[in-house]
Amino acid sequence: MKKINLLLFSVFLLSFQICFSQGSPDYNGGFKVKFNEDGSKYLRVISWGQFQATYNDDVPDTESSTSFNVRRARVLLLSQINKKFLLVTHFGLNSLNASNLSPVGKSDSNHLFLHSIWGQWNLNDNHTVGGGLHYWNGISRLNNQSTLNLMTLDNNRQSWSTLGLSDQFGRHIGVFMKGKFNKFKYQVAINDASTNGLDLRDPELGGAAVYGGKRVLGSKDAGHSFAGYFEYNFLDQESNTLPYKVGTYLGTKKVFNIGAGFFSHPSGSVSANTSGDLVAEDVSIIAVDAFYDAPLGEDGSAITAYATYQSNDYGKNYLYSAYGTGSMLYTHVGYVIAGDTKKTRFQPYVSYGSNSYDAVDDNRNVFGLGTNMFMSGHNSKLTLEYKNQKFGSNTTGTVTLQAMIYL
Repeated sequence: MKKINLLLFSVFLLSFQICFSQGSPDYNGGFKVKFNEDGSKYLRVISWGQFQATYNDDVPDTESSTSFNVRRARVLLLSQINKKFLLVTHFGLNSLNASNLSPVGKSDSNHLFLHSIWGQWNLNDNHTVGGGLHYWNGISRLNNQSTLNLMTLDNNRQSWSTLGLSDQFGRHIGVFMKGKFNKFKYQVAINDASTNGLDLRDPELGGAAVYGGKRVLGSKDAGHSFAGYFEYNFLDQESNTLPYKVGTYLGTKKVFNIGAGFFSHPSGSVSANTSGDLVAEDVSIIAVDAFYDAPLGEDGSAITAYATYQSNDYGKNYLYSAYGTGSMLYTHVGYVIAGDTKKTRFQPYVSYGSNSYDAVDDNRNVFGLGTNMFMSGHNSKLTLEYKNQKFGSNTTGTVTLQAMIYL
C-alpha cells in the first residue's frame, strides 16, 4: 500500500510540473488601483495560495500515508490616500484539510479570519507609529517572516515563539513604533496579551508553569507584553515599510544583516507551589541572528544563509507543544543554481534546528532537505521537502510537495 501511495505522490509531482511549467506573466507590482496620476494614492491587492501533498511515514495502519492540504489562502490589502498614513488589512485561512472540512462550510476551520488590521502614521521619512492587530513582532527575523517568499517549505515552527500563547496567530493587539537611523533599523511594541491562549491547563501543585497568567491571575499584572527587534544592514538596505521579512531574494540584492530581539510578558505564566499558592512567572525570550543573501557571479547563482540562537524562558520547566523553557539553535542555507534568470530556476537547501528543554533530557532535532523550483520567481513555484523530526523515542519523516501562486 505504501508503494502505491508513493507512486501516486510521484504522479502528483509530475502533474504539477506539467500544469505550472509555463509560469505566470511578469508581476510588475501586482494588482494596484491608483487614485491619482502619480500612484501615491492607491489600493493594492495581494493574494496567494499554497497547496500541499504530504507523505508521512508515521501513521496508524488504518490511515493513508498521503494527504492533501490547503496550507494557506490569504488576501492582503494596502490602502494609502496620503503619504502620511497607511492601512493594512490581512485575512485568510490556514491548513484546510480532510480532517477539518465541514459539510456545509460552517466549521471554524472553514472561516476566513482577520490576521491583521492596523494603521500606521509617518512621523517623518524615517519613523512611524501605529496600532491595531499588527505583526510588528520582536525576537528574531523568523518571528517576522513573510510567507510569500520563504526559502524553506515553511517557517521554523519554534521561531514563531508566541503564536497562540499570547497572540492571535502571531499577531498582537497593541501599539508599535518602527524606524531607522541610517543603516540601523528598529521596531518596538506594547501589546495586550491574549486571555484565551492555546495553553488552557491549570497549574498543578508543585508542577511546571503554564502559560495562563492573564487568564488565572487577571490583567492588572499579566495584561501586557513588550517586544522589539533591532538590526543593522551592512550592505543593501531592506525595506521596513511593512514588517514582513524576506526569506530569499534569489540574488537580486546583496544583503548582510545582524539582529537581536526580545519578547517580555511579565507574569505571563503561573505555577502553584506545594502549598497551593499561585506564583506568577515572567516570560522572557531573547535572540540574536544573522542573514546573508547575495549573487555569486554573473551566471544567476546565489546564496541565502541564516542562523539564529534563541533563549526561551516561559517559566519553570515549561513544555507545551512546540514551546518550552530552554534554548534553540536554528540555521538554513540555500543555493540558487546558475541559469537564465528569465527561465525556470532551482534552489536546493538544507535546514537544521535543535531545541533543548529544561523539563526533559531529550532535544527536539529537526532536519530538512529540499529544493525550490521557481517558474516565475516567488509568484509561481514548487517546493519539495523531506523533513525528519526526532524528539525522545519519536521519529517522524515527511515528504511534502507544495505548489504556490502569489499575485
